[in-house]
Amino acid sequence: MTSPWLTLIGLGEDGVLAPGGQTALAEADIVFGGARHLDLAGEIKAEKRTWPSPFASVFDDLRQLSGKKVSVLATGDPMWFGIGSSLLKHFDADELTILPSQSAFQLAAARMGWALQDTECLSVHGRSVNLLRSALYPGARILLLTSNATTPSDVADLLADEGFGKTSMTVLEHLGGSKERRVSGSAEDWRQDVANFHTLALEVTAEPGTRFRARIPGLPDDAFRHDGKMTKQDVRAITLAELKPHPGALLWDVGAGCGSIAIEWLRAADRTQAIGLEPNPERRQFAAENAISLGVPHLQLIDALAPDGLEGLAQPDAIFIGGGLTAPGIVKTCLDALPAGGRLVANAVTLESEAVLLATYQALGGTLKKVSVHRASAVGGLTGWRPLMPVTQWSFTKA
Repeated sequence: MTSPWLTLIGLGEDGVLAPGGQTALAEADIVFGGARHLDLAGEIKAEKRTWPSPFASVFDDLRQLSGKKVSVLATGDPMWFGIGSSLLKHFDADELTILPSQSAFQLAAARMGWALQDTECLSVHGRSVNLLRSALYPGARILLLTSNATTPSDVADLLADEGFGKTSMTVLEHLGGSKERRVSGSAEDWRQDVANFHTLALEVTAEPGTRFRARIPGLPDDAFRHDGKMTKQDVRAITLAELKPHPGALLWDVGAGCGSIAIEWLRAADRTQAIGLEPNPERRQFAAENAISLGVPHLQLIDALAPDGLEGLAQPDAIFIGGGLTAPGIVKTCLDALPAGGRLVANAVTLESEAVLLATYQALGGTLKKVSVHRASAVGGLTGWRPLMPVTQWSFTKA
């Protein structure tokens, strides 16, 4: 077992270190941190090093110091949208001692008088503010870690665009420090100048008539830009139910089209990932735009055909085949890629694709169903049923 040599120390805006942090600094040979962290921590006898540029090179720098006593300073709780998770991707947990301080979320919730368990805690620090789109609903309370002083204006524009312009916005600057300040206003009227270092609190209010988008799969078809070839709402909801998205899971969407399945997968559970294969450039552009507008800009899109385009991708937890079923070897390639317990769902609308699913079902089992949807529409001065194309669906869980 490796002995801890790297200590991650949280500190507050008042310069107070996490319990045990003072001792760790006193024993350190080298201390890393941002210039602000090093100033806040006061007198440090060890060698001080600020973050390199590019930042990613710090992990190699740290590895070369293994065997020395190294401390890393970070704001608040470094394990909550902080550097802690990045360090643990490069170092074993038994190499680290982690000393958390109060998080920005704890301090902001205390200032706002909000119960933290009833509050959405998100970060757009170094991330697209479009991530916020999938978290909006009437009455939501959201605490948001931001990138800089311009983020509140970007958030205000986004809220107004989504029909939540009445939302109350509160910027909490330098929480816990001598320069702490509170600035409030509504999204539709936001014109405030604020400090770079702050946490943003949102009390979400919908304007009359706003149609918010639930995260339960089955968004209306008009939520997506498409050319008519897409998995329609009712079948999409059934498909997602079979795919069973769960937090942290990765989906391969083969023949992604406008991205409707992958996007609903990403919205359905936290920390999900999705890779969409789509060779048609127009549909791939639709998918990219839909991902942004629906709050999942991290959808990864690849210009490739299956099965060749699947080679080298990270192992999926689930696979959806929405197109290309007649390509030789596509079902076998997908099944081979899945781990035990992984799910494969394939939809067919042509007789040729349906024949592939029937043969696969007969050989492997699983569940085969046909989904038929009729929608009411005008027939002259009356109303009648118009059928959508029936969809044959095969779903399978790998033993």
